[in-house]
Amino acid sequence: MADTAIPWYARKSTRETIGKNIVYIVLVALSLVVSMPFFWIISSSLKSEAEIFLFPPKWIPSRFLWRNYPEALTSFAFGRALKNTITITGTVIVGRLLSTSLAAFAFARLRFPLRNTLFMLVISTMMLPYQVTLIPSFILFYKLGWIDSFRPLTIPAFLGAAPFHIFLLRQFFLSVPMELDEAARLDGCSTWQIYWRIILPLSKPALATVIIFTFLEQWNDFLGPLIYLNSPEKHTLSIALNYFRTGAAYGPSKTWAHLMVVSLVVMTPCLLVFFFAQKYFIQGVVVTGLKG
Repeated sequence: MADTAIPWYARKSTRETIGKNIVYIVLVALSLVVSMPFFWIISSSLKSEAEIFLFPPKWIPSRFLWRNYPEALTSFAFGRALKNTITITGTVIVGRLLSTSLAAFAFARLRFPLRNTLFMLVISTMMLPYQVTLIPSFILFYKLGWIDSFRPLTIPAFLGAAPFHIFLLRQFFLSVPMELDEAARLDGCSTWQIYWRIILPLSKPALATVIIFTFLEQWNDFLGPLIYLNSPEKHTLSIALNYFRTGAAYGPSKTWAHLMVVSLVVMTPCLLVFFFAQKYFIQGVVVTGLKG
């Protein structure tokens, strides 16, 4: 009787609330499981060597060894590798934003012969695995004398070598009304002024998405620096971290706690970039799919 006395819409609302709560509980549980490796790295970076390999695992150290951080970072060529990584990543971000936005603007807003055909050719290069062009690219850069320098890792970014980002920006530019271009031309704006003063300011979410993707890609890039950078003083963080693990080029191998310290410090910028820029990232990805 008590259940039948409750209006149908109230019962429906109650069922929806219970269903949402169950979904939230499941998502929180799954997020904790996914986050366990990250929490384990933090915990292990503050442990002694013996506590790391205890079974069952001990999540909270009996004594927090904060000295692991200065010991690991001073024995590891962190500052030099960090400088190299920031140099390469920053240069690639600038080059990629400039080249891909210009190409995307041309494909989205300009009218010229074979525009769609050229765009399909650009997109088709996404089907080629990186390993297929690896040997021809290496031979080309070797002939140019660019081996053991940052140029093979940075200059292609200024030449539009990012078809996915061109596609991403083109889709966003197509969502901007063409009436804005027409109004700007009536006011005397050139094509360059339309690109610089109208399209780019309205495309901050898409540009932020390109920046995030590029940052994560370059910061964690291992294969490119491994192939083209031979000198230890030019190593990036990913390469230096691998050598730190094996003990090559950076002295004897350190403890596992030191390795956890370095791994945590290397991954922290990626986490911060995503957490602080996820609003623009999500907005950019969603809006780019609105128009084909």
